[in-house]
Amino acid sequence: MAANNRRMSGKKGAQVGSGGQRRRGLEGKGPTPPAEARKGHKKNRIAGAKAKQIVRKPSPRGGRGGKGTSEMVVGRNSVVEALREGVPATMLYVQQFIDNDERVREALQLAADRGGIHLMEAPRPELDRMTNGLNHQGLVLQVPPYEYAHPEDLAAAAYDEGADPLIVALDGVTDPRNLGAVVRSVSAFGGHGVVVPERRAAGMSAGAWKTSAGAAARTPVARAANLTRALEAYKKAGLVVVGLAADGEAEVGDLEALGGPVVIVVGSEGKGLSRLVGETCDFRVRIPMPGGTESLNAGVAAGVVLYEASRRRA
Repeated sequence: MAANNRRMSGKKGAQVGSGGQRRRGLEGKGPTPPAEARKGHKKNRIAGAKAKQIVRKPSPRGGRGGKGTSEMVVGRNSVVEALREGVPATMLYVQQFIDNDERVREALQLAADRGGIHLMEAPRPELDRMTNGLNHQGLVLQVPPYEYAHPEDLAAAAYDEGADPLIVALDGVTDPRNLGAVVRSVSAFGGHGVVVPERRAAGMSAGAWKTSAGAAARTPVARAANLTRALEAYKKAGLVVVGLAADGEAEVGDLEALGGPVVIVVGSEGKGLSRLVGETCDFRVRIPMPGGTESLNAGVAAGVVLYEASRRRA
């Protein structure tokens, strides 16, 4: 009987001295968490990777005007030209065992002279992967995201200087070379900056930097979530909004408003000003062209009007 009791005692509850821990261990821990929440599960790793991507993705507004996206300049001639023109850069990737010709030596020298550009040696397969198979010729230049201003900052900076704001806004201009040319003209004629829309418009890429010939380093570019609203805000702040249009009611040379606080709006070469932007303008003016040319590109048109504004302010 005693032997039988011993066999049965091994099957009853917790043994003396366990404190009931084994019994509590059998009580369960609630419902099984979803796969995304279970550490080590494939779906948990995927969810974690997506979360990191979201954290690293730049905010569309960034600071006041937001940041652009990083860019890569590839190819020996393109990299050398970008470094000559002062395009901002953070890293110069050089292929291992590269054929060290004159362009490679110049790129390395320019990067070293400027300072702040890190040199990184990388195998060809890695450069192929980084550039999605483009013909990089062993040189890749990393361009950091551009720090855009806010449209309000441009007028505020002009008033702080005791000057009437002179600003150019671009409506539907998608060629970065045109943006660079406008930035160069604004700088040349004493303007206070350029405004571009966030969507469907050229941004401050390496191409725009090169065309600006260094002017982008001293002339701010602002980005507006909605160009029409930005123009309306300028009007409330006392600026006159002048749009360039082939069928404008007046000629540029006859508009006295160019001598005061003004925003000059330039549309695309093909479509001109969009409907809403055109309706927001206080004046729509045209550039007389006796030669019969139908239209000018944005860079040239902006330069003509900026010259007239500068002449009136002199």
